[in-house]
Amino acid sequence: MKDFLRRTHSLALNQLIGMKLLSGHKPDVLLFDSAVAASDIAFMLGADWDGCNGVVMPNRDRVAVNTAANLVGASWCQQGDSTALLARLTTDEFLRRYAIGDRNFANANLRCALLCEQNLSQCNLTYVKLNFADLSGANLSGADLTAADLSDANLSGANLSQTSMYRTNLTRVNLSEVNLKGANLSKASLRDACLHQADLTGTNLSFADLRGAALDEASLSGANLTGAKLTQGQLPL
Repeated sequence: MKDFLRRTHSLALNQLIGMKLLSGHKPDVLLFDSAVAASDIAFMLGADWDGCNGVVMPNRDRVAVNTAANLVGASWCQQGDSTALLARLTTDEFLRRYAIGDRNFANANLRCALLCEQNLSQCNLTYVKLNFADLSGANLSGADLTAADLSDANLSGANLSQTSMYRTNLTRVNLSEVNLKGANLSKASLRDACLHQADLTGTNLSFADLRGAALDEASLSGANLTGAKLTQGQLPL
């Protein structure tokens, strides 16, 4: 369905804006706030994705780029710009906003945040930067972490039940003893993650990358592993 929507958006953009890529022109390199956003926008605009958060376009059309960025909720800048793409949101400010009822933190930069044991349920954390953050014991039940970057974070003992973590970067994350019941981790990257004694009951792991992940004593009852990437002998007996 998402592939169909992206194709529809791409056709609409091309018809609306009439982008013309000019050969022989020095290409622009645009930087987006996540690799997932860069990949989606490159697809929409027929540009080249660099495999990270950059998109190479022969001729930048700001209207087209802004339209595509708005569709996926992304921010962007041109390579070489002096302004930072994402200002860091302090832990105190984040918790203050949550306490007064704010739940929308899409695209926030919370890198290295200390949020252990915090109640962050039902948050919109799509595309957030939470790499190297400490979320051990936190309650993130029902949160939307779609395409978020949590690489190298500590989520040991956290409650992630019913979370949406579609295409989320969980590379090298500590997920030991975590509650992931009913969570959606389809197409997520869990490479080299620690899932020791994790509860993955009913978790959607379809097409997730689990290569190198430690799954010893993990509960996988009813988990969907369709198309998941695993190394031989990785699953617990």
